[in-house]
Amino acid sequence: MSRPAPRADRNQRPLPPIGRYALRVAALAAALGLWQLLTSLDVDLWLRFSQFPTVTDVAHAFADRLSGPDYWTDLTDSLTRILTGFLLAAVLGVAVGVLVARSRLAEDLLGPILEVVRPIPAIALVPVAILLFPSNEQGIVFITFTAAFFPVLVSTRHAVRALTPVWEEAVLTMGGGRWRILGSVVLPGALPGIFGGLSVGIGVSWICVISAEMISGQYGVGYRTWQDYTIVNYPGVFVGMVTIGVLGWLTSTAVELLGRRLTRWLPRTSYVPRARPAPPRALAPAPPAPTAARTDQSSDAEEARDEHLV
Repeated sequence: MSRPAPRADRNQRPLPPIGRYALRVAALAAALGLWQLLTSLDVDLWLRFSQFPTVTDVAHAFADRLSGPDYWTDLTDSLTRILTGFLLAAVLGVAVGVLVARSRLAEDLLGPILEVVRPIPAIALVPVAILLFPSNEQGIVFITFTAAFFPVLVSTRHAVRALTPVWEEAVLTMGGGRWRILGSVVLPGALPGIFGGLSVGIGVSWICVISAEMISGQYGVGYRTWQDYTIVNYPGVFVGMVTIGVLGWLTSTAVELLGRRLTRWLPRTSYVPRARPAPPRALAPAPPAPTAARTDQSSDAEEARDEHLV
């Protein structure tokens, strides 16, 4: 008989949700504590932390900004620009991606143009936006739109082309037309890939809108951050950086939650920590059958084979 397998370690149990959130808060607090320690002691070990503002300096600057009207004006302007450009990119990116993936004519006409423009960084289009649009506001929205358009386009195109043709054939068999296939097969089947592109696009949009505000904006978080840098107000610069990070995290989370809501019919394959079950014990091998029984079985098998051949 084989030796039974060891039982699973009962000490390796997953943390409850409250424990996981507490662990995340503790990690963030540890990072802030390390920042405060290195900057308050003016540590200069190749990295010059003596040039950094402390956490308390940034907190005081943040409190001063929250009490003034300029911070909320900048926040509103940046959110308006990012949402306008991102929504336009989401609608047009999905539409063009589906069109290019489903139509050879559209792929031949639009494909070369899109592939030539796609490698150009959106921030490099700032001079084009200044020359093309009559106002800086429209130019910043255009740059934001361009930044999010191509990730959505590429992810949609790949998601539509990856669909199995069996689903489309089933709809055609039941008498469905092109619009029925589009609404029942193409868009639902490509939703996971589409939201993957939207999640990437919203992050790239924040990078480009902040850069565009620094170059040609009049208001906005990026504009205010650059102004603080020019007047050597480093706590204000960090206030802008924290604001950008929080806004990017909130908008990305909103896109992911919307994607989970619309694709809740899909099976979830993400890893969820659970208690590891104990492996089954190895069973002892069954005793060999008697010789007479084995002889009867082999003779029955031979008779069945002969009958099949006849």
